[in-house]
Amino acid sequence: MTISTAREDSVPVQRQGSAQPAKSGSLAARAYVVQQALAQLPGDVHALRDIARLAKLPEATTHRILQDGVDKHIFEQVGRGMYRLGTGTARAGVQAMNRLPGATGTHTYLVRLHQATGGLALLYVLSAFGGAKRLCTDYEIGGMDPAEVGMTAEDVVSVSRSLRTGASGRAILAYLPQDARDQVLAEEVPPTAGPGVIRDNQQLTDSLLVIRERGYAIGRQECMAGWDSVAAPVFWRSQVMGSVLLLKPTSTMPEDLRPLIHHTLRAAKDISDLTATPVSAVL
Repeated sequence: MTISTAREDSVPVQRQGSAQPAKSGSLAARAYVVQQALAQLPGDVHALRDIARLAKLPEATTHRILQDGVDKHIFEQVGRGMYRLGTGTARAGVQAMNRLPGATGTHTYLVRLHQATGGLALLYVLSAFGGAKRLCTDYEIGGMDPAEVGMTAEDVVSVSRSLRTGASGRAILAYLPQDARDQVLAEEVPPTAGPGVIRDNQQLTDSLLVIRERGYAIGRQECMAGWDSVAAPVFWRSQVMGSVLLLKPTSTMPEDLRPLIHHTLRAAKDISDLTATPVSAVL
């Protein structure tokens, strides 16, 4: 396969599945389908009829499941016949993620990426609190002083958090549901973003399609002037959880990016594989 060094880039398309009718006739099996339907519908609040249609269940059955879930905080009723996922669902997700391998396991792969490329290796994770953002949770920069990267405190909480700026942000954004992507596209570009940031929403959307086709993203001075990057998404099974970023000064970025892409993809895959490993096997 020929790897392009064009600005936009990703692995085979990871498609969001649609809710499937429960094979079992049990109410419990149908409840899982209703929960999946709520997670897959665009937007926040959904009508009973839309949930039932996607779940391929009778409205009466769907209503009974939703009402049972409201009592357990799995669902919330926010109006007549209108529902959304509740805090119980979020709590279950947090508990599940808490059982994934932590920084001790991931840091090894960032060190290897740094040593193989000479670049800064960073791990970003997706944060849904207050809208889809990314947060840097681990990095390996060798003996470099973080101040040498040139980012101010304001940049850390603006440019480096936005999913619409930088290869690491777009590598996550490409695999989010459409409603989450629409929310990010509605955000303003951080004023201190680099000169290469993609400001046009259609161009940004087109870049996400290329990322999903190739499995990686390339950034040209998107977050900061004078710094280019390669990023690859990190998955928990089929769900994007973050991205690995390789950052290098523009002056040292080689014309042939294939070795950098290879090492970045490898680090992202190794970290993704960790999420499929039982915690007991990692400790």
